[in-house]
Amino acid sequence: MRMVMGSLLVALVCSNAAAAIGQQPSLVDKPAPRFVRSDLNGKRIDLDDFRGRVVLLNFWATWCGPCRVELPAFSSWQNRYGKEGFQVVAVSMDDDVAPVGKTARRLHLNFPIVMGDEQLGIDYGRVLGLPVTYLIGRNGKIAARFAGETDLKQMESKVRELLLEQ
Repeated sequence: MRMVMGSLLVALVCSNAAAAIGQQPSLVDKPAPRFVRSDLNGKRIDLDDFRGRVVLLNFWATWCGPCRVELPAFSSWQNRYGKEGFQVVAVSMDDDVAPVGKTARRLHLNFPIVMGDEQLGIDYGRVLGLPVTYLIGRNGKIAARFAGETDLKQMESKVRELLLEQ
């Protein structure tokens, strides 16, 4: 009995501590926070311009190993599903644009890349670890969130499911 009560107390303290540090509720089923940024080529990227498309919004950085694994897959998906209404938009959380451009060229990335900042990370649920990927439905609402090293087959399956929705 004593062990159970102790475990319960620890669980309550941990959950209260998590609440105290301000964990935000899930963004799933809520409208994706709007942003307007310039991509690496200076083109204006407004998330609202992609309404009606399925958007894969990926937060990444050049120093993130799992990010460099995912990005080529996202390029492949852009080629495969783009005509069906799919769009990848990547948000680099790097401090300097130069390594981002170099990585984008080396990996032959074929989608817009914008530079992120602390505020954009906060808007998207306090992006702290990378990668973080949001799938946004045609209606502009977040349909799924994937954090950390992710099963790409599971993510692609969700992309295909969202593409079937009108």
